[in-house]
Formats: sequence, structure tokens, C-alpha cells
Amino acid sequence: MANTGTPLVELRDISISFGGIKAVDHVTVDLYPGEVVGLLGHNGAGKSTLIKCLSGAYKADGGEILINGEKVEISNPRDARAQNIETIYQTLALADNLDAASNLFLGREIVSPMGFVDDSTMEAETRKILKRLNPNFRKFNVPVSALSGGQRQSVAIARAVYFNAKILIMDEPTAALGPQETQMVAELIQELKAQGLGIFLIEHDIHNVMKLCDRASVMKNGQLVGTVNVNEVTDEDILSMIILGKKPAKAA
Repeated sequence: MANTGTPLVELRDISISFGGIKAVDHVTVDLYPGEVVGLLGHNGAGKSTLIKCLSGAYKADGGEILINGEKVEISNPRDARAQNIETIYQTLALADNLDAASNLFLGREIVSPMGFVDDSTMEAETRKILKRLNPNFRKFNVPVSALSGGQRQSVAIARAVYFNAKILIMDEPTAALGPQETQMVAELIQELKAQGLGIFLIEHDIHNVMKLCDRASVMKNGQLVGTVNVNEVTDEDILSMIILGKKPAKAA
């Protein structure tokens, strides 16, 4: 896709070291509204470390983060949330013994004027947001431990979107899901794109990247191999970037 205007996010010249080892070495990537950018590389390539600068889990040693063209400081997850950045980790961070509404509002409960938790309003809001994201979701009154993997993803995504996420970090959202569940998550991602969210997708499965992403940024040994438009390369090209650390000549 042709991106014009100001990126939603720019991670510019980011560097992070741990004990003298450069985990991320002067890496620059960006993300536009309504776009999915895949972050790929072997374990230890630096992709998760890079994105943890954006989520507030790590503080970069060098470089800068721009949101809508403005330089921002992100020192912790609270700073990230203030910039409308939400992270959906592979573990989903859901409370298994609580239902969808209780999970969606966990730590941010709606309280009545009398000071009581307003369960009915929270359930109504949960039904509203999930109807928009996943019209087939029906299991509102059971613990999320009873939900399928795709349904659990729906709850985690709904929580992020309800609290005004504009930038979503998703860590292998289809890992361990079957084909039907994977398709459900793919449809959720398409819906989020249509709503103008920007998504960084940390992914190992190249087929998912080809299916879900607009661009792919590949890292190797802490450095950026390159960023390519997915519709201009093959999965073999991306695999070559991951293994050999070389950008395809046609995408250079």
C-alpha cells in the first residue's frame, strides 16, 4: 500500500543494549493508520525488544519515538497507554475465572453514583463492543476459561479497542489456534484496520504475514534487514531476509 502523510508511529534509530550486547542496533520502523506491519526474525533477532520500547516495558538507550509526528517519552506501560498504545500478549493476560465484561473492565470498572461496581452497564458495554468486533460472540456469562482461543482473543482485543487504542501491538495472535479460529482473528484484524487502527504484528508464521500484513519489517542480530511491501515479495523472499539477512533485489 502507498503510505502518505504522517505516520501514526515512528520508532526512529532505536538502540537498546543489555550488558554490552546490542539487542537493538539503530533500527527505524514506522506504522500508518489502517495498516498492519509484521515484525519478523529468529528468536533473539530483537523484534520483541524493539516493540517493548513502544509498549513501555523497556526504555531505549538511544533514538526517539514519534506519535503522529510528535516526539514522545515512553518510560513505562502507563505512558504507552496515555498515547493510546495497547499490547495484546500471547498469554492475553485474561483472568480465567472472570467473564468477558469483568475482564474487559478489570482495573477500570464502571462504578455507580452510590460507589458500587455497575455490572449491568459493564455487560451492556461489553456486548456493544463485541457485537462490533465479533458478531458471533455469545458467551457473555461464562468464565473466559470456557472460551475458545479465538473468543479469548476477541475479549482481549475488545478491551484494547474499548479504551481507545489507536496503536495495537499483537504478539503472535494466532499461535496455537486452529484454522477456523485463525480465520476469526484475521477477520478481527481486518475490522480493526477498517476502523483506522495501526497494528504491529509480531509473527513467526510467514503465511500469516503474507495474509494479514501490508508491510513486513525483518530483523536479524538486532539490526533491521529491511521493510518490504508484502504484495511485492514472495514468502521465499521474506524467508531469505530472515535466514540470510538480505533484502530482495526487487524490493531494495
